[in-house]
Amino acid sequence: MNSRILAVVCAAVSLAGIVHAADAPKDASAASAKPQYGTWGFDLTGADKATKPGDDFFRYANGTWVEKTEIPADKSAVSLRLAMTDTTEKHLHDMMENAAARAAHQPATMEAKIGAFYKSYMDEARIEALGAKAIAPQLDAVRHAKTRDDLAASMGRNNLDFEGTMFNLFIDVDLKDPKRYTVYIGQGGLGLPDRDYYLKPDFAAQKSAYQAYLAKLLTLSGWTHPEAAANDVVAFETKIADASWSKVEQRDPNATYNPMTIAGLQKLAPGFAWQGFLKQARLGKLKRIVVGEKTAFPKLAALYAQTPVETIKAWQAAHIADNAAFYLSKPFADAYFEMHNKTLSGQQAQQARWKRGVHAVSGGDYGVGDRNDTFGNLGWAVGQLYTASYFPPQSKAKIEDLVANVKAAYHARIEKLDWMSPQTKLQALKKLETYTIKVGYPDHPRDYSNVVVRDDDLIGNVVRAGAADWAFYVDRLNGPIDRLDWSMTPQTNDAYNGSLRDIVFPAGILQPPVFDPNADAAINYGAVGGIIGHELTHGFDDEGRKIDADGALRDWWTADDAKAFEARAKKLSAQYSAFEPLPGVHINGDLTLGENIADLGGLTLALDAYHASLHGQPAPVIDGLTGEQRVLLGWAQAWRGKLREDAIRRQVVSDPHSPRVFRVNGVVRNIDAWYDAFGVKPGDKFYVAPEDRVRIW
Repeated sequence: MNSRILAVVCAAVSLAGIVHAADAPKDASAASAKPQYGTWGFDLTGADKATKPGDDFFRYANGTWVEKTEIPADKSAVSLRLAMTDTTEKHLHDMMENAAARAAHQPATMEAKIGAFYKSYMDEARIEALGAKAIAPQLDAVRHAKTRDDLAASMGRNNLDFEGTMFNLFIDVDLKDPKRYTVYIGQGGLGLPDRDYYLKPDFAAQKSAYQAYLAKLLTLSGWTHPEAAANDVVAFETKIADASWSKVEQRDPNATYNPMTIAGLQKLAPGFAWQGFLKQARLGKLKRIVVGEKTAFPKLAALYAQTPVETIKAWQAAHIADNAAFYLSKPFADAYFEMHNKTLSGQQAQQARWKRGVHAVSGGDYGVGDRNDTFGNLGWAVGQLYTASYFPPQSKAKIEDLVANVKAAYHARIEKLDWMSPQTKLQALKKLETYTIKVGYPDHPRDYSNVVVRDDDLIGNVVRAGAADWAFYVDRLNGPIDRLDWSMTPQTNDAYNGSLRDIVFPAGILQPPVFDPNADAAINYGAVGGIIGHELTHGFDDEGRKIDADGALRDWWTADDAKAFEARAKKLSAQYSAFEPLPGVHINGDLTLGENIADLGGLTLALDAYHASLHGQPAPVIDGLTGEQRVLLGWAQAWRGKLREDAIRRQVVSDPHSPRVFRVNGVVRNIDAWYDAFGVKPGDKFYVAPEDRVRIW
């Protein structure tokens, strides 16, 4: 399924964390004396003091922990934040088990619907008995399709059911007219994480495994000649990949904003049944659409028109089975795990059934598969129940104070920039002041009263929940913009800078090491302060800077200021492109540029905000560490973790975030305060001469 937030204005930072009100000590004074990590918020036992900070600051802060900590077999990574995900899962598990115990067969209340949905996932006997019959209606519709037009129409159901699509539809704020919503359409069609998996020899093994996986799914689905069909499907997707834009090309918001009439779309990309496609997507009366990868569309439509109908049928059947496999019987689910989790991410063992059940109902950033994270769940309902029990109001107030301090630091920093003209500064400050900060949970809950959930119909529950979710977006298409809207559930392990010029910190992030109300202030400024600054900076990174104070895609920079920014951004991109997370595997500095700019801006702002919070008084020294040292260590500890090699390879080609080691080392080397705080000198591995350090915001 597609993201509900435009890539050009949404940036997730991959966070995690939950706090249960019942877990807090009853004695408030006792709570204030005991941070979760160490005695003041940093785990000194996890540091590696034998490593020079200038040679590897990530290792200096986290090296002992990295050496001693093993990645669990059922995970592709381990980190302090993933440890919080475990807590999240346990709390949601308790909530769902209790709800399931009280749920009727077809309940009416929101809590009981959550319980019935979870119960339907945990009913393994029924799921195993059904096997492929659970998706027989979808597969039969493909088998009985007579023409390419029939199959093109079926792709329109991608947001409603398990069908795949060559063209992804989503609805969001119009970037050229932010007072209304619009429909966007972008390239799709691939089952592997990125076009590189099809086109580069580096991923030949994964491509071969993918073909075998599709053959397995088609066999389980009763498809004729599954081996040959899988071969045809992979050949088809390879051609799709060749016609598609790269992720770097997709990062240009001007290039991906191409509004046109439906007639214009038909003229641009003939050979595809656009009217039938849009009708099945419940957009049959649509008059205008915004096309993303404009030059790819004619190629993709022509490819579709030239491909044998039987190949397209096999492709659609394989995608239906792939999208549904997580919810199907053990042969399907095991094949899904082997491909998506093990082959592509290095995870060695399947998660426990109850954990997968939690994810099936809640959705969110849990790493069990992109479709399950965004489609066919009751995530907003779960969020309502979760925040009622697991989100302390005092955390909301403290985060709001931190946000105000970091925002003030950004304001002061923009005013002092030596490379930006007064005209552009005025516009930047105006934009900064328009941001709305949302903390914890939405003010208006999502309505699930019309969603039918049954405790014996898992696939039906998924489809009905997915259809209700898509209907929510379609129904408001012609209505006013909801400035209070959220695009991320409260329990999700993320934060984002959204298309509404809103910065959202769900309840799920307000937990150590991201935020600890009992920790030293410097640690909180380094961790959550850095993340707040990160999200603010996204509004002014290489993509976000192209959006003005009204949320419109417009050039508000002078030509000289734009050149100055681009030169600095290019310098940062070159730095990151030189990093090798694995031998011979380089970070793509252009793909990760926005996140790298946000990381650099975030930590810079955190230091400024911490200094301002002292009100001219000297920072206390704790365990021989200065305030600045602790801010920097707070940032480094927040990224403490390690990743399997396959997951790193996947991240480098498909993820706009740099691997966590470089979210520390790549940032601090450009911050003057790091050199002063830790005595970093020429000759140290990550030393950068003052004139070569990148300074943007």
